[in-house]
Amino acid sequence: MRRLLGDAVVAEPAAHYLADATAQWRGISGHADAVVLPENTGQVETVLAWCTEHECQVTPRGGGTGLAGGAIPLSGGIVLALERLCAVRSFEPERWRIEIEAGLRTAELQRLARESGLRFPVDPGAAEQSQIGGNIATNAGGPHSFKYGTTRAQLTGLEAVLASGERIQLGGKVRKDVAGYDLLGLLAGSEGTLAVITAAHLKLVPAPESQLPLVALYPDALAGTAAIERILAWGLEVAVLDYLDAGALALTAASFPIPVPRDAGFMLITETDGSAAEAARLHAEVSEALADNLLELHAPTAPGEIAALWRWRDGIANQVAAHRGGKVSDDIAVPPEQLAAAIAETVAIGARHELEALSWGHAGDGNLHSTFLVDPRDAGELRRADDAAAELFAFAIASGGSVSGEHGIGIAKRGQLARQWAAPAVALHDAVKRAFDPGEILNRGKKPGAWPAG
Repeated sequence: MRRLLGDAVVAEPAAHYLADATAQWRGISGHADAVVLPENTGQVETVLAWCTEHECQVTPRGGGTGLAGGAIPLSGGIVLALERLCAVRSFEPERWRIEIEAGLRTAELQRLARESGLRFPVDPGAAEQSQIGGNIATNAGGPHSFKYGTTRAQLTGLEAVLASGERIQLGGKVRKDVAGYDLLGLLAGSEGTLAVITAAHLKLVPAPESQLPLVALYPDALAGTAAIERILAWGLEVAVLDYLDAGALALTAASFPIPVPRDAGFMLITETDGSAAEAARLHAEVSEALADNLLELHAPTAPGEIAALWRWRDGIANQVAAHRGGKVSDDIAVPPEQLAAAIAETVAIGARHELEALSWGHAGDGNLHSTFLVDPRDAGELRRADDAAAELFAFAIASGGSVSGEHGIGIAKRGQLARQWAAPAVALHDAVKRAFDPGEILNRGKKPGAWPAG
C-alpha cells in the first residue's frame, strides 16, 4: 500500500483513528494495521481495489463524532480517513447549490452558505468536527430537521467508490430524478458498509430573515407533551421542536441563560423562522399554543441571547455525561404520540437496572436520546446499562418505532435490526449489502441484518 500511495499511508495509527465519540464515555476502541489519508478520489479507488484483491478490511471514517461505534475498526485492516478530501468543487449561490468533498467540515459548509445569504439547515452536534461524508453516511439530523429534514433531504448527488475500486456518480445538480432506484437513499445512512462517499452535491435554502426561539417550562412531561400535540394539531410549522425531561433539565438548568423555576419538570424548545412578519405571526400563535399549564416562557430576541440559547442546547450531552463521568445514550424513535410514554419508560427501565435515567431530544420527530448515567470505570454499571438499552430497544419496537432515529446501528446496536424488521425485509437488506460489497470488506460488523458480523 505504501508503494502505491507513499506518505498517505500511516503504519502506526494514532489512537483517535481507532475510536469515535463513544470512547469519551465508554472507552470503546478497535484496532487497525494502518491508516490511509487519501488526497483525492483516485487514491480512494486505489485503496479499495487493493483491499478487495488482498481481502483486507476497510473502515471508512469521517470526523469520528459518531455515537454508535460506526467508525471503529473491528477487524484490523485499513482505516480510510477522508479528512484531506475537503475541497469545494463548485459553489453556485445564485442557484442554491454546492458540490463539496466528503472531508469538508459541517461548520465550514454552514459558514460558506451563511456568507452568501443561504443556509445548510442540517445542524448535527459537533459541527466543528463532523464531516459531510460522515453526515451522509449516518443520514445525520439535528434540531432543525423537524422542518428541513435530515441530510438526505439536502442531497441531490453523490460521488462514491465501490469496494471493487470503481467510481460511481449518482444524481448531480438536478433536483428531481426518478430514473432508477433510489441509490442515493441507500447510501445515505449506510454507515460506510456499501461504498465510500467521496463527494456530494447539496442543495441549500435561502437564509430566513428572522429566527425566533421560544423556551417553555412545564411542571411535568404530560403538560409538556400536551403542548407539543397542540402545536402539531394547530398546524404550526415550527423549525424546531425539542425537549428535555426532568432529569436532563435538573443536570443542565444551572447553566441555562435565565433562572429555571425549581418546580419545572419539562422544557420545550421551539423556533419560528421565515420573513420577519411570518416569523412574528407564527411566534404569537405558538406562544398561545404553549400557554396551558405553563410555568415560564423565555423568548430571546437579541442575537446574543439567541446564540447563548443554542450554545447551551449544543452542550447538553456533555453536561449530562459529566454528572457521573459517563453515559450510555441511545437514539430511539417512536411515533410522536408515544413520546410521553417513552420518556416515562426510559426512567422506569433505568430504575429496574439500578441506573439513573433521563432523556432529551427531538420531540417533533419522536426521537429520544434515552440515557443511562454510568461510571465508565464500573464494569457492572456498564453491563447493566447494556441490558437497560436492550430493554429500551424492545420498547421502541413494540411502540411501532425504531432502535435508531439518527445515530445508526454501528456496533452499539448489532442484532437489533433483525428484531425490528420481519425476516423478508432483513433478507433484502442483506442482499443489498452483498450486491454492493460481495467480499464484505467495507465496515464489516456494522449495520448487519443477518449476514456474518465478522
